[in-house]
Amino acid sequence: MDNLSNNSVLVVDDTDLHIEILASALGNEYNIISASDGKSALELIANNPPDLVLLDIMMPGVDGYEVCRLLKSDPETKDIPIIFLSAMTSLQDKTKGFELGAVDYITKPFEIREVRARVRTHLTNKLAKKILESQKNFLEEKIRERTLELSLTQEVTIECMASLAETRDPETGGHIKRTKEYVRELARNLQSHPRFSSYLNDNTIDLLYKSAPLHDIGKVGVPDSILLKPGRLTPSEWKEMKKHTLYGRNALRVAENQLGKDSFLRYAREIAYSHHEKWDGSGYPEGLSGDEIPICGRLMAVADVYDTLISKRVYKDPFPHAEAVSIIKNDKAKSFDPDLVDVFLDLEDKFRNIATVFVDSKQQREMLLIK
Repeated sequence: MDNLSNNSVLVVDDTDLHIEILASALGNEYNIISASDGKSALELIANNPPDLVLLDIMMPGVDGYEVCRLLKSDPETKDIPIIFLSAMTSLQDKTKGFELGAVDYITKPFEIREVRARVRTHLTNKLAKKILESQKNFLEEKIRERTLELSLTQEVTIECMASLAETRDPETGGHIKRTKEYVRELARNLQSHPRFSSYLNDNTIDLLYKSAPLHDIGKVGVPDSILLKPGRLTPSEWKEMKKHTLYGRNALRVAENQLGKDSFLRYAREIAYSHHEKWDGSGYPEGLSGDEIPICGRLMAVADVYDTLISKRVYKDPFPHAEAVSIIKNDKAKSFDPDLVDVFLDLEDKFRNIATVFVDSKQQREMLLIK
């Protein structure tokens, strides 16, 4: 950091003798360039900005104060250190120089050793700032890389876990893709709603989108005889089926405990456990009602039910889009948060479009097109 020999110093003074003295005193250490008036100085700086400027104030035409003001107002030159060298010695003169952005003020007649020391100090400070800025940029880039790496790790982790559910139930592949898109659309359109704005920031919506595929991860613990049964479940089978919320919650809690309570898996755990709760308290596993149900669970409930209705299952054919919408509308304030249903009804065409993009079968596509 001590090697400053490549630095250039512009000396601006309307007295040739002063320029000669300063060039002689500093020329062995720095590249010296000079100008005898403010206009020439500005032209030199525009073409080849120096590392530091020694600037006289009283000059014909554009004075030193105006040169300083112009340099400091230009983003390209605002960081060039300016040291005033002037016979103007009043406190008011010095204060004005500092207010315009000068880093130092030396009065004439000047002492060469003082000028050398101050020039070296300010060039060293400038170099140090440059090194710090470079280190800052380097660290910020590393942070961006690390953040991207963590984000990719999250997505890969979720995709791997969600694929487990698909191996047990091949009909869930399209369901996973569609429901996470539904959740994001609902969340984005609720972002400005007074009941949800404090919760649904951009980061949370991104994590909900990524976590939604894990809503049925607990089904890996449900026996095939129940999970894939084509007919109606018996009461005991239904009791076992409902345990998938518990299985999912417990599995994700184990992983969450390893990553910490603020990990992205918190949303996945809440979604897996609460997406079958109902607004009126008739859902499971805990019979929560109203605002007791986590917001992420309420979002997932609308997305999950809509998609289940329009999808073929071992126990049913797909419903037409309009019928699915009607069922959710009729369950407003019963199964679903009424504000979420209102937004869903505004977005029903988007839901249909999402379903069409990630359609599972020709039959499902045909049912989606029924008005």
